[in-house]
Amino acid sequence: MKSKTIVCLFSLVFGAIFVGRAQTAIDAMVKDWERAKAYTLEYLEAMPSDKYDFKATPDVRSFAQQMLHLTDANYGFTSAATGIESPVGMGESEKSTDTSKENVTQLVTAGYNFVIKGVRGMEESELSETIQLFGRFEMTKAQALAKLFEHQTHHRGQTTIYLRLAGVTPPNEKLF
Repeated sequence: MKSKTIVCLFSLVFGAIFVGRAQTAIDAMVKDWERAKAYTLEYLEAMPSDKYDFKATPDVRSFAQQMLHLTDANYGFTSAATGIESPVGMGESEKSTDTSKENVTQLVTAGYNFVIKGVRGMEESELSETIQLFGRFEMTKAQALAKLFEHQTHHRGQTTIYLRLAGVTPPNEKLF
């Protein structure tokens, strides 16, 4: 009887450690996404309202379009990784004719909230499941979310140049 009790206690402790680790992985992802959201909102705040349609050169996206493109990807990748239907159609945000600071900030915020809620609702075991991203790329859900994080970082980084060309000092980097 004593050995069964020890096995049960060991199982409970080991199980608690495993669950704690699983939750920690998801919590770490959520924390990174919350940081990315806050950082992007600082960029949106830094750009003057009258510069949201500014383009570094005529053949590239405007500042607003860059941020809305980032937002569309946030919805698309997250939907693929979590299985939650996106409330926004592919490319819908970027096609918005309202590129005002207020509207872009609202759309970008909603996109980040979709990612954060989706990731928060996942179990660690789901991260290793394989998906077909955009019907072409086979990868794990964790890889899809990592690609998404890279994508939003890339496009936010591009807008650093837009801010500088508009005479604005970009927000300080937020690594932590």
